[in-house]
Amino acid sequence: MHIMSALFLLIAFLILLALELLYFQVARRYNIVDRPSRRGSSSHVTLRGGGVVFYFGALLAFVAGGFSYPFFFVGLTLVATVSFIDDVHSLSPKLRLPLQFVGMMLLLVQICVDGEPLPVWGYVLLFAVGLIVCTGAMNIFNFMDGINGITGGYSLVVLIFLVPAILTGVKDLVTSAILLGGVSITIIADLVFCFFNFRKKARCFAGDVGSVSIAFIILFVLGTIMVENRDVSWLAFLVVYGVDGCLTIIHRIMLHENISLPHRKHAFQIMANELHIPHVVVSLIYMALQSVCCILYLMYPRYITLFAEIIILSLAYVLFMKKYYHLHVESGNA
Repeated sequence: MHIMSALFLLIAFLILLALELLYFQVARRYNIVDRPSRRGSSSHVTLRGGGVVFYFGALLAFVAGGFSYPFFFVGLTLVATVSFIDDVHSLSPKLRLPLQFVGMMLLLVQICVDGEPLPVWGYVLLFAVGLIVCTGAMNIFNFMDGINGITGGYSLVVLIFLVPAILTGVKDLVTSAILLGGVSITIIADLVFCFFNFRKKARCFAGDVGSVSIAFIILFVLGTIMVENRDVSWLAFLVVYGVDGCLTIIHRIMLHENISLPHRKHAFQIMANELHIPHVVVSLIYMALQSVCCILYLMYPRYITLFAEIIILSLAYVLFMKKYYHLHVESGNA
């Protein structure tokens, strides 16, 4: 796929907007909604699964790109389908996680097929570590989907900065063009979703299908860049979500909680629920933090940059929790 023309992107926008509006009709017809609950951050009934537009965008990119990356697309279809079913009728983690592993396996196979050859130990390491890290990262995206604008806004920042990342990190011109085309359409899909979600009263939520699908797409692009450059420090593009998600999981383990159950202990949730900061403002804070991290990494693409960002963000997280976590306990939502 060559770099998209303005006309093609306009057509893609109109197609994805129409598909999103069509999905809204389906969601209303079959009552696919999120209802307010004690553990949630929303106060009104909202359509669930609006993030399916990310999958529609990937489908459009797959067709426009001459059906490039078939293993990736089959893997995306698998995890998106499982996640959509989970949105409609909750699935057991014992079923959901193995299927996510299969989807992620297909993603890694695609990266290996199209990437530069690795030694045998390199493939073993890639699949052993990649399956765990990527599946974990995908689920962190899902955990972090809790307030208006955060999934769409955060993903939009990452996608925008992936454009210069592809230009500098992918040497093969054909691969670069295909990835740029796919990312461009995904940005369009994200803008469509943000129009309905990035607002005070959201018309739809991403749902598992949205957060998992956009994570899968981003991980494929980042994974392709990392394998080609033999450099995992590109994870700086996801460091804000990574720090909040991982430290919150550690916190919940320390509290002897079941980490698979819903909760309101993420820093962004405390900002929105206990500090009563508007959802859109909280999302903008996360977008700004990730933007700074991406800019710093693009200026200084080294492991020291990633480590420095992890340390600074971790300290900020710990200090924030020490100051404000008591409000969460006192609210009775612990």
